[in-house]
Formats: sequence, structure tokens, C-alpha cells
Amino acid sequence: MDLDELRGRLNEVDRQLIGLVAERQKIVSDIGRQKLSSGRATRDYEREKVVLEMAARHAESLGVDPKLTEQILRALIRSSLASQERDRVVAEGKGDGRRVLVIGGAGKMGGWFVDFFSSQGFITHVADIGVRPEPGRYSDWRLAGVDYDIIVVAAPMSASGEILAELAGMKPRGLVFDIGSLKSPLRHGLEALRAAGGKVTSLHPMYGPDTELLSGRHLIFVDVGCAEATAAAKELFSSTMVEQLDMSLDDHDRMIAYVLGLSHALNIAFFTALAESGEAAPRLAQLSSTTFDSQLLVSAAVARENPHMYFEIQHLNKFGLGPLDALCEAASRIRQLVASGDEQGFVKLMENGQEYLSNRR
Repeated sequence: MDLDELRGRLNEVDRQLIGLVAERQKIVSDIGRQKLSSGRATRDYEREKVVLEMAARHAESLGVDPKLTEQILRALIRSSLASQERDRVVAEGKGDGRRVLVIGGAGKMGGWFVDFFSSQGFITHVADIGVRPEPGRYSDWRLAGVDYDIIVVAAPMSASGEILAELAGMKPRGLVFDIGSLKSPLRHGLEALRAAGGKVTSLHPMYGPDTELLSGRHLIFVDVGCAEATAAAKELFSSTMVEQLDMSLDDHDRMIAYVLGLSHALNIAFFTALAESGEAAPRLAQLSSTTFDSQLLVSAAVARENPHMYFEIQHLNKFGLGPLDALCEAASRIRQLVASGDEQGFVKLMENGQEYLSNRR
């Protein structure tokens, strides 16, 4: 066969592959319905292990790279789980026509919660300065009132605390929770709402607005003195596969200073050093390495985020300067070891890191 004929044959194989994927997805959908009707969990880790091991053996017998086969099947499994999870959330819809107000619902994470509640049968209203006023959509959250079964505060952190405090004076009847990345800036508003008899708790989704599958993701619940509210918020996510974590207000912000504050600062420092190096980006791309490419990928994702929100995460956290000081000290120590030619000290630094990371679950 000549080149055109070979390409035509390849196109036919690709069409067959897509057809098989479509057939697989249909079977997966049927399996999801069976799981739902029998009350079985959406995810079965033992079954996934069997599928991947079977595929690896079959790939080897055909002379196909097992790693490639695993990557393909993991992508298919993830897509299947996302579909089954969505179906379960809809099927177990907890809305029943109940009303939800998402303050900041035109934002990225606010929009995620709008979609999440709408898929469960809630009547969802949005209040955001960025929307055009119309039925169910308000440019000023105060005009929306507080007669809702659930109120989600998804505004910027600098405003969320004030909104929570103002809600305390309006005495909403339903569940109220924020989704702020920090809790100490919201403490006054949360405590004021609780003191006013509000059914209030605090959430922190440890995932982004593009997340479709919650399996393997974490959602932090911070009880602010109303166990009933925290339990009600957890129940909203019972049909998903999200991993629920409990934290206190202070523990949350201290940990987030490392999990978000330190990691954000490290990547901002990385792309700032590159941007101010005077080296042309295309030339650096030609000389890239595995480590450089991996770091660049994460840094590029950070660079695309909202800089005002990232500043809030750094500036509003009362525990935030400690990890930043540690980062500066670590960078200074590395420079000193390199400048002085202290190979033993450098090796010791890496060995300490290896030991710490090997103990991380």
C-alpha cells in the first residue's frame, strides 16, 4: 500500500476505536444504573485493579506498550466514573424544588455550585455584580432577600466576611455556608451569624471549577459551632465520591498556608525568575527537561488564575508569612551551599527532603 492507502487504513482503525469507546460508554452507563438500583458504590477500586492488570497482560501478548494501555484505560475509567457520578447526583437529587441562592454565582467556583445544585433539582438563584438583573438573577444580593433553603457565599474573601455579618442581621431561615479558601478573614461574620441563631457552617472545596469527577478530591468542612449545619452540608454531597475532611478554623488556615500559600508562592517565584531572566521563552523551550516542563506546566496554570484572589490567599492568612519566610530561607540556604561549594551540605539537604517525602501518604 502507498502512503495514502496506509493513511486511509489508519483512519478506518481510528473510526473503529471511537466506535468501541462509544460501545464501552453505553455498557458503563448500564452498569451505573445497575449500581444505583442495587445501592452499590459508584467506584470499585478492586474491579479497576483487575481491569488494568488484565489489559497490561493482553498488551504484552500483542507487543503493545503496557504503559500506553494503562494511560488509555485510566482515561476511559475516569470518564466513566464522571458520567456515573453525574447520573447518581441527578438520580438522588435532593432539591425537590427547594430554593438556593448563590452569592457570587457568576464567578468560577460560584458557577460550579450553581450547576451542582441545579442538577439535583434545586431552584437556583444567582446574585452577582456581574449579572444582568432578571428573574432569578440579581446584581445586588440584598435584593434577592434571604428566603431560601440554602445560601452559598461564593464571593471574594474580602467581601464574604462582610456578607456573612450582614446576613446575621437578616436572620435567614435556611442553611448558610461560604466556600472561602481562608477562614480567619471570615471568622467574625461566621460567628455573628451563628450567634444570631443562623444555621451556618463553612466549606472549602479543594478542587477547581473545571472539576467533573469528585472521586479522589477533597472537600473540607469547618464546623463553626453549629453541628446541625455541618451535617446538612455534608448530606448535600453524600451522592458524590468526594472525600470529606473535618478541620477547625485555626487548623484550616495554618495548613492552607502551606498547601496553597507556599505552593502558589513557589510557582510565582519560578515564573517571575524566568520572566525577568532576559532569556527568550522559545529558546528555553528548546532546551527544556522533564523537570523543567513539569514545573512550567504547574506554573503556567497558576499564572492563569485570578491574581486578586491569589493575593488574598497570601495576604489575608494570619499564618501566611511563616511558610513564605521558610521558602526564602530555603532558597538562601541552597544559594549559600552552591556558592561555597558545600556538596556534603547540599546532599544532606536533598536526603532530608527524600526522607520527608517518603513518609508522606
